[in-house]
Amino acid sequence: MKRSMRIAAAALTAALFAVGLAACSPGGGSDTSAAGKPADLDAALSKGGEITYWAWAPAGEAKAKAFEAKYPNVKVNYVNAGSGVDEYTKITNALKAGTGAPDVAQIEYTAMPQFYLAKSLVDLSSYGFGDLKSDFIPGSWGAVADGEKVYGLPEDSGPMAMFYNQRVFDQYGITVPTTWDEFSAAAEKLHAADPNQYLTSDGGDGYFASSMIWQAGGHPYQVDGTKVTIDLQDEGTKKWTGVWNNLVEKKLLSPTPSYTDDWYKQLGNGQIAALISGAWMPSLLESAAPEGAGDWRAAPMPTYDGTAASANFGGSAQGVLSQSKNPALAAAFVKWMNDSPEGVKVLQDSGSFPSTVSDLKAPDFADATSDYFGGQQVNKILLAASETVPDGWQYLPYQTYAQTIFADSVGQAYANNSDLNPGLKKWQETLVSYGNEQGFTVTGK
Repeated sequence: MKRSMRIAAAALTAALFAVGLAACSPGGGSDTSAAGKPADLDAALSKGGEITYWAWAPAGEAKAKAFEAKYPNVKVNYVNAGSGVDEYTKITNALKAGTGAPDVAQIEYTAMPQFYLAKSLVDLSSYGFGDLKSDFIPGSWGAVADGEKVYGLPEDSGPMAMFYNQRVFDQYGITVPTTWDEFSAAAEKLHAADPNQYLTSDGGDGYFASSMIWQAGGHPYQVDGTKVTIDLQDEGTKKWTGVWNNLVEKKLLSPTPSYTDDWYKQLGNGQIAALISGAWMPSLLESAAPEGAGDWRAAPMPTYDGTAASANFGGSAQGVLSQSKNPALAAAFVKWMNDSPEGVKVLQDSGSFPSTVSDLKAPDFADATSDYFGGQQVNKILLAASETVPDGWQYLPYQTYAQTIFADSVGQAYANNSDLNPGLKKWQETLVSYGNEQGFTVTGK
């Protein structure tokens, strides 16, 4: 991660919690629960008004226009304020200034805690949003809810699966692995047969590592208000490193940087033969690696003990910012975007994988076949994956910063083809120290 990005993430977290951290402690600040009721949403839509929406996903502007078409007395000012940290920094600066924040913003699941713990998002439970829990897959709902409080609605989701090149597997006599031991053995077999071939790719991505630990049943982050416990040597983390160390130390991972032109080329020609990734990967492969059309397939993630398990890798929600002058109308917009057939269809048309159970199970979605994946019903595999995501996962209230410094610690093991555990311990030490500096009470195990 570039130094400028690390500095930006650190400044973002510090500024955000300077705005609202005191409100998390006993007797500090004011509650951000909306003083409303479910009927206020319909009333706000009838009255109309103007709201501002910040997002960067492809469906963002299309959703705003579709909403305006359905409710012509509502004006939605759509702004692409940059993705991820860029947008979060602008939001935080506006919150600190007391003016200029949008009514609604797209926020990644990994960043939700840092906003709602800083009292920057409106608790929407008084509008009846808690009753919508069953509409969404658990892995996504867990990212927007904190106990009985609901700080947004899930948009897309990223249940993980294994995507692999059937042509390459057939050529080298590789059976689709169902366990991580089989996956590791397949990586060795393929690379031994042709040193230019790699089973998979991972250059040291903190988000990916966290998702892999999640799939292994890990709970390295425990958050209770401002009290945080970090244990990057818990059982799930050790399960993951027990497999991944073999790939790293034996140089079995492709050295080609992810999401580059060369990387897409190698996915297209089969030089990289498999990926463990989220539900957004199929559409990315189709658009960026067209040469692989017809060769690729999807399968469940390998397991540790035969028990099916996945995790979320990616995904965003929409929340209402505490600065909004019209929270009821903003909440109505969020509900329409992410929990109405019309809003979800706009998302699906952009190639994203939704979080709503009814849309995931709809025959025209679940039974859809993909020519790129040899006529396979890929969505069915991803739907099944979404149902095996372990409960109880939590992100740090400064997860954005955590990911930006991953390369400084764990990333060095990838670069040096060495044991991941010393890097994880160093990462933990830095995260404990940083969290305490920001006003949290952080303990490392």
